[in-house]
Amino acid sequence: MDLLAQARIKGVQSEFIDALGKLRVTDPVALKSILDALPEKRVYRFVAGPVVVRALGNPRTELATIGTAPLRWKIIGKDSVIAQGETREPVIAWPAGLPPGYHRLTLTDAEGVSEDVPMIVAPERAFGGDFDRGWLLAVQLYSVRSNRNWGIGDFTDLAGLLRLAKQLGADGVGLNPLHVLFDDHPSDCSPYSPNSRLFLNPLYIDVEAIPEFSADLVPDAAATAARLRQGDRVPYAAMAALKWPALRAAFNSFVTSASAARLKAFDAFRAERAPLLSRFACFEVLRHRFTGPWWDWPAEWQQPDEAKCAGLRNGPDKREVEFVEFVQWTADSQLRAARELASQLGMRVGLYLDVAVGVQSNGFDAWNEQMAISRHLAVGAPPDVLNTVGQDWGLAGFNAGGLEAQSFVPFADMLAASMRHAGAIRLDHVLGLKRLYLVPRGFKPDNGAYVQMPFEALLGAVVRESAAHKCIVIGEDLGTVPEGFRETMQDFGIWSYLVMMFERDDSGHFRNIDHYRPNALVTLNTHDLCTYEGWRSFSDLKMKRSLGLDPGEDDQARWDALGALDEILRQNGISANDLYSVLAFLSRTPSRLLAVSLEDLLGVIDQPNIPGTIDEHPNWRQRLPVALDQIAKKVDLAALKAATRERSLADGR
Repeated sequence: MDLLAQARIKGVQSEFIDALGKLRVTDPVALKSILDALPEKRVYRFVAGPVVVRALGNPRTELATIGTAPLRWKIIGKDSVIAQGETREPVIAWPAGLPPGYHRLTLTDAEGVSEDVPMIVAPERAFGGDFDRGWLLAVQLYSVRSNRNWGIGDFTDLAGLLRLAKQLGADGVGLNPLHVLFDDHPSDCSPYSPNSRLFLNPLYIDVEAIPEFSADLVPDAAATAARLRQGDRVPYAAMAALKWPALRAAFNSFVTSASAARLKAFDAFRAERAPLLSRFACFEVLRHRFTGPWWDWPAEWQQPDEAKCAGLRNGPDKREVEFVEFVQWTADSQLRAARELASQLGMRVGLYLDVAVGVQSNGFDAWNEQMAISRHLAVGAPPDVLNTVGQDWGLAGFNAGGLEAQSFVPFADMLAASMRHAGAIRLDHVLGLKRLYLVPRGFKPDNGAYVQMPFEALLGAVVRESAAHKCIVIGEDLGTVPEGFRETMQDFGIWSYLVMMFERDDSGHFRNIDHYRPNALVTLNTHDLCTYEGWRSFSDLKMKRSLGLDPGEDDQARWDALGALDEILRQNGISANDLYSVLAFLSRTPSRLLAVSLEDLLGVIDQPNIPGTIDEHPNWRQRLPVALDQIAKKVDLAALKAATRERSLADGR
């Protein structure tokens, strides 16, 4: 079979028009690398693809063919047959009451031709929240200063942020991704480049809040932490060097002196998160034992094996495995406490958590899901106006064939882990649910190709998990959006992500209030864009030029943009153009959630991250200029409440 035929079967689009209007044709060698890295993809006979049943009304599935009638069907759940029947027409009318979940559908015609198809049963729409309009305080958790943390914002600080947000009138706090990174490389701190999206970053743990920890276990901790709290940058390496031994000391104390209730709670957590937690713990122990990535480990460990992992858990490494599990239990418990506090405070969203688009290829998820995650391919973006050579984000993502073979359970597990304590999540680069731009290792990003994903099935999984966890899902739908994509998202109840900085027409005018969709989160900017103060002062342009980066606009274009902002504000009866004036405009939009960054409220100039840089800019390292207990005094509370008044009145607050 030639390359193009293989590409058609695997959904690889080797030719496309990029955002610059240029025809892109993937190099044949690069195309072969992409095809070789993707698992085989089933071509179905009776159906067009994975079956999604949205359980409302009288759900039906159109068939591609019924073969020789009658066509018998059988839905197989985890342990038993859920339902069965037959049809003589090219359609199956599904019985009412099918249980939501991830099943297998067996189809067999009268001549015995049979095939097995993944099937998802989900509600009609994702959870939509039970409020009209509200707003969230957006914060980079690591950046929080306090007079008690150990050099990085932690989950106790998160509790303080929730109280602050309540005082300001917000309905929750939005955070950077909290995914676990690599503990032996603490300076590699991008929250969007995780080891795993299934577990939490232990550096956010408040060690002193662990019941078994006492100050005498790490005698110099208080003095060291005080030093680490100084300065404008998070000292990741030094902070990790303090926190990890303290976590181990707390664990050792737990092993010898924990109460019966604590031991029972630990065992319950391990059982609840099994088998993924124990497998992750084994992976971490192995990662510290062997050098290099997992594909260079001894052959017996290059793939997860339950029997071998059981041996590891019950052998000399038993305590090391338990330590990893204890740390994850601690992180989960502290994040859960923050969620419970938000509920006690009456917040209608609580925690709004971000989900990275992929994982590091040498991390746990890629090791654990070698069929569903393609480690030889990196997610990225084709050339566009701002990145004329394209982008390679260095992250491995899910692939269609591997997910279909496992009934989309790996994707569902990732969603469930992300929604576990969240009232809302944001799926970074949600366009990847329909197609991913993949770059083969060793090739430049302009030699990638689009690969089609099972869009409806992935949306079905999102809807199922959203409803199960009562969690709003917001899709970051920025960039080149395929025709009909947003409409399909809205049909499934997934919200859009609207950034005012980008909401301008071809003439550069900002779009008016009625342009904004109701089921959406609206925000002025993002962590990858300049702050409002940086934008008004041209500081972002100066910074990028000093780093040798093309800022994407010249000074005149910025002056024009500032004028356009004044114009749209005046059209809405807003005479000033300070931050609170912009927030007043955004607050009047019909979009149900507004995110307001704490950096903007504090007048911070530098943005958290400058895409295209690594060490040239202190990405993901900058601290807020004000300690947590002083923030309320630095924010113009009256102006903020006046600006967001529309969102309070909407629900009678």
